[in-house]
Amino acid sequence: MFTLNRVVLSLLGAAAAFAAHAQPASTLAKMAETGSITLSYRESSVPFSYLDNAKPIGFSVEVCDRIVDELKAKVKRPDLKVERMPVTSQNRIPLVQNGAVDLECGSTSHTIERARQVAFSVSIFVVGTRLMTSRTSGIRDFADLQGRKVVITSGTTSDRLLRTFNERSGDRFTIVTAKDHGESFRLLEMGQVDAFMLDDALLYGERAKAQKPENWVVVGTPMSSEVYGCMLRREDTELKQIVDRALTRLMTTGEAVRIHTKWFQRPITPKGLNLNWPPSEDLLELYRAPTDKPRG
Repeated sequence: MFTLNRVVLSLLGAAAAFAAHAQPASTLAKMAETGSITLSYRESSVPFSYLDNAKPIGFSVEVCDRIVDELKAKVKRPDLKVERMPVTSQNRIPLVQNGAVDLECGSTSHTIERARQVAFSVSIFVVGTRLMTSRTSGIRDFADLQGRKVVITSGTTSDRLLRTFNERSGDRFTIVTAKDHGESFRLLEMGQVDAFMLDDALLYGERAKAQKPENWVVVGTPMSSEVYGCMLRREDTELKQIVDRALTRLMTTGEAVRIHTKWFQRPITPKGLNLNWPPSEDLLELYRAPTDKPRG
């Protein structure tokens, strides 16, 4: 019995050691040791996180860069190097979970389901899920989709919402899936689909990239109200505290509104178009009282 107990204890100890080894190191400890942090970006989430001449830019990218300033002071590494990794709607959560990405800077909705997998910062934006369509399509709301084709980006909350809506409506329209927002909008521009469902802010961003932006309109009563946050690993509580503190300062000092103005109310690349989208009352309320509560 004594020998058996020793074997059992030995196996339990080995399992615990393996589990501890398998967990990614603390991000702050890694930053202090390596002098670097890995931020993710999206390649086509205009105006939040996208590429311009191969350089990640956008509202969320700028917000995360402000967070990095706070992290440099915390780990006493003014030379902290920022590594950037592209992610998609499909792989963004796994790459945060396995430690390949330390902080995700994109356009990810903070939902209860996702919060079981990763941690979220205090929210940085408020959006509604709507439709973009041709000005002459006759589509003005979700009820007008009967017999039409609608594209969604795989792995988004719009994917789940639209499929549920269609099932409850008796499969009245056809759903087409694309790998990213850029591909979704290209299908719409080419006339292969009649509408594109996504968060309204991102739809306006895609519209800004169009050859003829005036041909496209964002329509429909929002199917959901969602908040964006920056993702990080669930166990990285120390990093979350610093991220939340930096974001709260941006919001309550008015700096977040100034960043919003830059990306939503002034001309932006690639075509110098202005989204002309002032902050909503919901967003201003979030900035007055920052919270990390999910929606949806």
